[in-house]
Amino acid sequence: QLQLVESGGGLVQPGGSLRLSCAASGFTSDHYSIGWFRQAPGKEREGVSCISPSGDGTNYADSVKGRFTISRDNAKNTVYLQMNSLKPEDTAVYYCAAAAQEFWVGPSFFCPSPASNSYESWGQGTQVTVSS
Repeated sequence: QLQLVESGGGLVQPGGSLRLSCAASGFTSDHYSIGWFRQAPGKEREGVSCISPSGDGTNYADSVKGRFTISRDNAKNTVYLQMNSLKPEDTAVYYCAAAAQEFWVGPSFFCPSPASNSYESWGQGTQVTVSS
């Protein structure tokens, strides 16, 4: 059974950093693309970043480019999201999801919408709150 568990959320001041982890079990994560998504109160779930199974492809939402970095350690079946220079508007529940395929348009890796049927498993989410 595919299972994803997020951790690493918390309360941080603006300008601070957090590292989220997405631990996979029940499957070999290096066969899956992994995406990070977030949902703020009253808003739709949105894509944040995603990474290809081997890690050679990544994609970021414009709102987090230059501040967030996605990476993976397939030996540990874990994907990370390093979040720096956090802003109050980054406050949300963060989710990871797994898709058993890769998404490329030419040389560019991309993340399907969270509303699509591309993702086979979702984690339960971890709360990130950025506030002074």
